[in-house]
Amino acid sequence: MTSVRDILDMTRTLGRAIRLRRKVPQPSDRHSLGRMLEQQARQRPEETALICEGQELTWGAFNTRANRVAHQLRDAGIAHGDCVALMMENRIDFLVCLMGICKLGAIASLINTHQRDEVLAHSLTLTRAKCMVYGEEMIEAVAAVRGKLDLRAGEDYLQVPDPQSSKTGAADVPEWAAFCDPSRPGNLDDDPEETAEITLGDPCLYIFTSGTTGLPKAAIVSGERCIRAMQGMGEVCLDIQPGDRLYNPLPLYHTTGLIIGFGSVLHAGASMVIKRKFSASRFFDEIREHQCNSFVYIGEMCRYLMHQPTRTDDADNPIVKIIGNGLRPDIWMDFKHRFDIPKICEIYGASEGNSGFVNAFNKDCTIGFGISPHVLVRYDADSDEIVRNSEGFCIQVAKGEPGLLLNEVSEAARFDGYTDPEASEKKLVRNVLKTGDVYFNTGDLIRQIDVGFAFGRPHYQFVDRTGDTFRWKGENCSTNEVGEIINAHPQVQTSNVYGVEIPGTDGRAGMAAITFDPEQVASDRDIDWEGLTRHIDDKLASYARPIFIRVQREQPTTSTFKLQKTELKRQAFHPDAVGEDRIYVRKPGADRYEPLDEAFYDRVIAQDAGY
Repeated sequence: MTSVRDILDMTRTLGRAIRLRRKVPQPSDRHSLGRMLEQQARQRPEETALICEGQELTWGAFNTRANRVAHQLRDAGIAHGDCVALMMENRIDFLVCLMGICKLGAIASLINTHQRDEVLAHSLTLTRAKCMVYGEEMIEAVAAVRGKLDLRAGEDYLQVPDPQSSKTGAADVPEWAAFCDPSRPGNLDDDPEETAEITLGDPCLYIFTSGTTGLPKAAIVSGERCIRAMQGMGEVCLDIQPGDRLYNPLPLYHTTGLIIGFGSVLHAGASMVIKRKFSASRFFDEIREHQCNSFVYIGEMCRYLMHQPTRTDDADNPIVKIIGNGLRPDIWMDFKHRFDIPKICEIYGASEGNSGFVNAFNKDCTIGFGISPHVLVRYDADSDEIVRNSEGFCIQVAKGEPGLLLNEVSEAARFDGYTDPEASEKKLVRNVLKTGDVYFNTGDLIRQIDVGFAFGRPHYQFVDRTGDTFRWKGENCSTNEVGEIINAHPQVQTSNVYGVEIPGTDGRAGMAAITFDPEQVASDRDIDWEGLTRHIDDKLASYARPIFIRVQREQPTTSTFKLQKTELKRQAFHPDAVGEDRIYVRKPGADRYEPLDEAFYDRVIAQDAGY
């Protein structure tokens, strides 16, 4: 039931959204991230902007240091529209260098710090970077690919010292500190004149996809998209204010950590605590230490926090609002109540997407409502295709039915695409509801849910990625939904569900890689197989129950804590491919899981197991 207080909060949120619509930024506007930093430096020069590893930087000092970076880059030949690769762990210098690049109207290509060898060389080559700025902590990764790049030694590389690193810098690469020395002649502290000429339509960032199904693609992000997101998420949804302090442990080379986290802080003139790496055990202690009243999250990060031993002071923290994406319904309420978090601003979108969803009304277990025109259409998981009617148009699903989310591409919701035009075209769906229309294919299945009073705004819930469904016994199964149910078993820490092929059968059988709670399960002998099987049988339809279970000590994840499935799918249930992990199987007609031995494995491969 919606209370009077909830309605008042929703009304204020709606008011902020209406005010924001009156000042929608246009691509031709002369505005940019660099201008925003200059404005904050003028308005609050002595107020804290960034905190990291014992260092604090005011807005005034932040702007000054970014100016020095911009002047040095200009001296090195970088101009408007050029690409500069930036590879550095989370720290203040990352944002200083980023803003210096943006102040010239150049494009910052944000390199994942986990990339190595061929993948790293691919990313640097893909964006045609004219210069590479990297942290001293990345020296080994960069050294391994320098011979594969067109960048000139000693001229096109700049390394930024890292006080936390014990590595020795490359002898033929100049250090940034030498160029940013305030004693150098010239007006290095002044705002560069190029900043005033940048328009919102200019690209400012390249943000890479994770590359879990191939080499990474570079999404083009314009200043307009950045600032729209900052305003929509930070101002309307999170309502961040200058006095707020946000805790940010997410990678700054990705959208959530950078645009939603730092972007909201930059837009409001608030302050941010940067963490180089996420630590579940130290998370709330550090939030208390720095008196942060908000943080930015990824769903799996919240799951890791829930796996921490319960403490009497879990709810005793200064957090009043959080923003992020991927918080799944199976832990939403437990997470909210355990840590006493009044406002959860779940968001939905993609680095390359042309629109998003926001849970601006603080409804539980929802990604919120869509900002731009969109449709949910019928999708065939078996053929991995959109279903069309006899006239060739897409078929919209009924309320409550999962459908593939398509966002309409228009002047108000442009699709900037990737640096690769062919890859960009593959993300578009044409002739969706009428001849000539164009929609962006999110690749995600979502459904409309009932959240009560919400000013007539339909709200949605994420179901699955289209590649993460499997079809077994003629039925489509959502890996996320199956995983959420398995996660509810008290011994399970995390499950990762995917489909695997069984010779001689149609579709794919369910398989779950499970990490058990180490406090309850020291070895396989401690696993309550009878209870787990009963839990699965009680909660899942027969076709959705995993046939195979892989017991893992740790779950492989991406740098943004998303569960990885590509390699797990390839290894499937083959004992010679899973290393030290153990495989368990539910034989046809069996009432529990048992170890997969060589004899039964041979029967499965010989199509003689009864599936």
